[in-house]
Amino acid sequence: MGTVLMVGTRKGLWLGLSEDEGDRREQWRLSGPHFDLEEVYSCLVDTRVAPPVLFAGSASPWTGPQVQRSTDLGATWSEAEAPPRFPEDVEASVERVWQLSAGPGPAGTPGAVWAGTEPGAVFTSYDGGNRFTLQRALWDHPHRPEWSEGFGGQAFHTLLPHPTDPDAALVALSTGGVYATTDGGASWEPRNAGIRAEFLPPGQQFPEFGQCVHKATRHPLRPERLYLQNHGGVYRSDDEGRSWVPICDGLPSDFGFPVVVHPHEPDTLFVFPIDAERRCPPEGHARVWRSRDAGETWEGVGEGLPDPCYVAVLRDAMCADDHEQAGLYLGFRNGEVALSTDDGAGWRTVVRNLPDVVCVRAGRF
Repeated sequence: MGTVLMVGTRKGLWLGLSEDEGDRREQWRLSGPHFDLEEVYSCLVDTRVAPPVLFAGSASPWTGPQVQRSTDLGATWSEAEAPPRFPEDVEASVERVWQLSAGPGPAGTPGAVWAGTEPGAVFTSYDGGNRFTLQRALWDHPHRPEWSEGFGGQAFHTLLPHPTDPDAALVALSTGGVYATTDGGASWEPRNAGIRAEFLPPGQQFPEFGQCVHKATRHPLRPERLYLQNHGGVYRSDDEGRSWVPICDGLPSDFGFPVVVHPHEPDTLFVFPIDAERRCPPEGHARVWRSRDAGETWEGVGEGLPDPCYVAVLRDAMCADDHEQAGLYLGFRNGEVALSTDDGAGWRTVVRNLPDVVCVRAGRF
């Protein structure tokens, strides 16, 4: 059994393969850049089949965005026949694919591949990621004209299809908040109750929508359990986003981008707090903050992480693989990727000196 690691950067994709005995993940065989000089904002290791299918959302300044697919662990790649594109009656063009996620599909399909884009739209494929169709009801949602842009632009950066129900999914964008469908995309409703929009005037900071969500995640074995990193605040939901409670007490900062849940433990989660003004770890000390009780208490861990550290970790540059002893990965904006195999306590470097790391994804094969 081995591990595949995907590292998307602003100048291409790098792949790491580890086949150490006992899944130690100590030795890595690296290749790249794939899609040289293209931005790779999204990666997906689809472990529903063996070996896993790899997807990458690349964007070329000459040919535009594309969804790339590999069935041989990156040895060869093929482009989607119909990547995410708006229909002719929509006066917009896709600039980037910010997120790729896998979920169940209707009967008779191999499952769904979801794509979130800039500008804010969601597309789905039911043929293995070859042809994508716009989620039209979400694009035509009456709230859309009021969705503004975060610093990184307006995009659906989080897609959380329900692990067993093909009609249910949650999505999130900056700055609009969390939306959900339970009818296969025929309708969408906001689910932001309890999330504070600190940038709004007092008395208006808990709107129905308009929150600046940085990232959200759900546990695959307990899908009603969600965690969310907001622009100011970390939150938990135990009812699929219908209500949220803050869980940031004990953190050195309530600002950050990624949030990751342990693949086997619904109460264990990880965040990477940064200083909101300086966009680097508080006092220059890189630490992952871990909670084992669903956010009630926190502890800072990170032996072996860069120190001092004055760069951030972006929203999709932190992930966990699906080994029995899960690996946790961090990609920094200075091009370093680090790995922990003991729930964040100790870290070692997988690769250094890559371009600005935008996303990391990993899975076993």
